[in-house]
Amino acid sequence: MTQTADPVAQQKTALAPVILLHPDDNILVCVKQIHSGDALSIDGEIITSQIDIAVGHKIARAALSAGDKVYRYGAPIGSMTEAVAKGEHVHMHNMKSDYIPSHTRSRQNKDRSES
Repeated sequence: MTQTADPVAQQKTALAPVILLHPDDNILVCVKQIHSGDALSIDGEIITSQIDIAVGHKIARAALSAGDKVYRYGAPIGSMTEAVAKGEHVHMHNMKSDYIPSHTRSRQNKDRSES
């Protein structure tokens, strides 16, 4: 059996590493571990991941600016705290919840463990 070195052809035969949950979402959710150097197809454009990204984390479907709302399942889940390019990791280090103040990387309550 011949194997191809074409990352797009390989993605078509394998489970895509990211999924779009709703057409209005501006993020994609990782359903497989993404490794630095992996080729990702985002809306028909091939983007190379610069870092490892864990399952369940998000990547930008398009460039996002600080203050932009982040949409998942077609609903806003938070806002960007810094800009990211298409295909970059979106998580608690560069976005914040607009609804749950404790859902950030910073410690909210000195008596509560938030490791």
